[in-house]
Amino acid sequence: MYLSLKIDVDTYHGTLNGVPRLMDLLDSHNVRATFLFSLGPDHTGRALRRVFRPGFLQKVSRTSVVSNYGIKTLLYGTLLPGPDIGKRCAPLMRAVRDAGHEVGIHTNDHVEWQDRVVTANDDWTEREMRGANERFQAVFGAPAQTHGAAGWQMNARAFHLTAKMGFRYCSDTRGTHPFLPVFEGHTVDCPQLPTTLPTLDELIGRDGIDEQNVARHLLRLTETPAAHVYTLHAELEGNRLSTVFDSLLAGWRTQGYTLGSMHHYSQSLNFSALPRHTVVNGEIAGRSGTLALQGPKVT
Repeated sequence: MYLSLKIDVDTYHGTLNGVPRLMDLLDSHNVRATFLFSLGPDHTGRALRRVFRPGFLQKVSRTSVVSNYGIKTLLYGTLLPGPDIGKRCAPLMRAVRDAGHEVGIHTNDHVEWQDRVVTANDDWTEREMRGANERFQAVFGAPAQTHGAAGWQMNARAFHLTAKMGFRYCSDTRGTHPFLPVFEGHTVDCPQLPTTLPTLDELIGRDGIDEQNVARHLLRLTETPAAHVYTLHAELEGNRLSTVFDSLLAGWRTQGYTLGSMHHYSQSLNFSALPRHTVVNGEIAGRSGTLALQGPKVT
């Protein structure tokens, strides 16, 4: 009955405005979480390149993009230069760590990673991951222990680098339980703690779900006791959907869950005994394109 709170911070706006609000909200429930930061330039405006991706326009129309991200953010990387998040927000990021939350890497350039990594070559992949890790060390004075890929987008080289770069565990996938990823018969010795629950932007606007009833819907999914990883976004739960997140925190506590960081969850796991699973690219309802999913078990 442990529920990990994994917070993806995608943008400059989300870092500057959403992160402090989430810290206050978590403090009010006496909960600590895992914050995964985008550390390089904010090029959110370039996401418009996805306009022809199946499901992208449908998702945008459901999720109040302007309200959640702000017009300025939607121009970064196109009409406006993208602010360097790691340089501008380093003191705030350190304040998150100093408040007792776990901190880790989300990405260097969120849009570039999400749009390119699946088909990128090894050199590009390693350059992006090492660039993010170097910036993390510059901000925090220590190497990162965890990584959660932007948009759950990965490739084989990126998975192998999670072990090579010394991450203790990562959350780059969607799935049902912790596992060791396997590629072409080779096990990656860096456990995956996959996101197990749908995100708010995947739910709202579908099947009669709206901002008023989405918390009740998610709480129904966690009625059966289990271990979960819930991914939230600083731009959403740290903004107009903060009341939804407040209701979720209270509801999960009522259901009997212990709430906390992925680090705390990982301490209860025997990594050497984790099952091995392949990773496959597949679709998740409410999200455009394909994602890295926990695949079949390898015996």
